[in-house]
Amino acid sequence: MPNFVFRCAKVVRRTFARRRATTHAGSHPSVSRRSAAARGTSRATGAAAVVLLCLALAACGGNASGRGDDGRPVVLTTFTVLADVAQNVAGDKLRVESITKAGAEIHGYEPTPGDIRKASQADLILDNGLNLEAWFGQFVEGVDVPHAVVSDGVDVMQISEDSYKGKPNPHAWMSPVNVQIYVDNMVKAFSELDPQNAAVFEANGKAYKAKLQAVQDEMKAKLAAVPQNQRALVTCEGAFSYLTRDAGLEEVYIWAVNAEQQATPQQITEAIGFVRANKVPAVFCESTVSDAPMRQVVEATGAKFGGVLYVDSLSESDGPVPTYLDLIRHDSQLITTALTGAGS
Repeated sequence: MPNFVFRCAKVVRRTFARRRATTHAGSHPSVSRRSAAARGTSRATGAAAVVLLCLALAACGGNASGRGDDGRPVVLTTFTVLADVAQNVAGDKLRVESITKAGAEIHGYEPTPGDIRKASQADLILDNGLNLEAWFGQFVEGVDVPHAVVSDGVDVMQISEDSYKGKPNPHAWMSPVNVQIYVDNMVKAFSELDPQNAAVFEANGKAYKAKLQAVQDEMKAKLAAVPQNQRALVTCEGAFSYLTRDAGLEEVYIWAVNAEQQATPQQITEAIGFVRANKVPAVFCESTVSDAPMRQVVEATGAKFGGVLYVDSLSESDGPVPTYLDLIRHDSQLITTALTGAGS
């Protein structure tokens, strides 16, 4: 409990610090000339709020042993795609939850005190690694819970442009072949967590890997229908390197990795130039970012907006991609239809 409260307080304190910095940067000079007494009162009130919030979250937050209400060990993943894959491996033997919700942008996510509480009560945390979750290091700092990096062993592709040049492209799950490696890592981690069900995890993993290979073959067969002179995938973020590699497409994007500053005029101009020069029939954007920059490309070139692709998050259960297998099927079908003009 003390460890959780300490971590919770650090998260809220960092949030207050960011807000304070933003406020000071944009405040009128008279605002910053508050009396020392007023500032001290504000800090004391803020500190009290932190303690009360953390204690309240700790008090109402479930089983202190980390086990769910049904007694199963709890596995916490950083985003919904990993949660779905993990659930297929875990079956009914583990309780799998995602820190982020459907539709969340994963790169710059800011954990809440509630997230810290959930992490402190989990039995295992799974993260993608490859610098995807920039916030993860601070998130698990001081949380005494084992974690596994599910991308370990993947043949990593490097980012080739922008300030991220030379760094690993973190979107390795966009290749179902890579996700089979994720599954192997999960089987190992789950078997260490719950040895008596190791055979179940192994069997579940084997069955799910067969489904992954089937959806990989299906994806490649669909995208093989795209004519050679139209085999360019133009998206907002460079999140499709692994998919385009597997399918034999050329990848073009406005920005390399989702960041606070997106879509500079130069990046948009370069995308427009590529689409015009190569007569690209359709362009796309991802579900977790604004498509406004890509709409500028559409307006300037006459290319069709091919639709919304899913990468960093699944949809809600009643949406188009409630599972990872659905995500790959949806994206490959959307790309094929838009680039071949089959839906026109």
